[in-house]
Amino acid sequence: MIRPKIPTMPQPTVPVAAPTTVVEPTAVTPAKPSAPAPPVPARPTIQLTPGTALALVGGGTAVVLVVGAVLVSMLLAVTVTATSVAVCAVVLRSLLTRR
Repeated sequence: MIRPKIPTMPQPTVPVAAPTTVVEPTAVTPAKPSAPAPPVPARPTIQLTPGTALALVGGGTAVVLVVGAVLVSMLLAVTVTATSVAVCAVVLRSLLTRR
């Protein structure tokens, strides 16, 4: 009944001529070695002092507490919204069933 139609590739009606360009090899000349690149200066090492480590730990703790407070407040907002929608649905249902 319903069969997919597979397209056939039509054969060219005009004969296609092969390209007649000839590629000739060229001579390769080696590049002259340039002067070596100047050495890259070493990056300074970071030294952690007890004060720096304490500041990093304090900063990380502050970030975790702020992100946690934001996430908890968002969850609380969703909970309050869902509860209020549920209460409205119950009230509307009770009003509509009394009529």
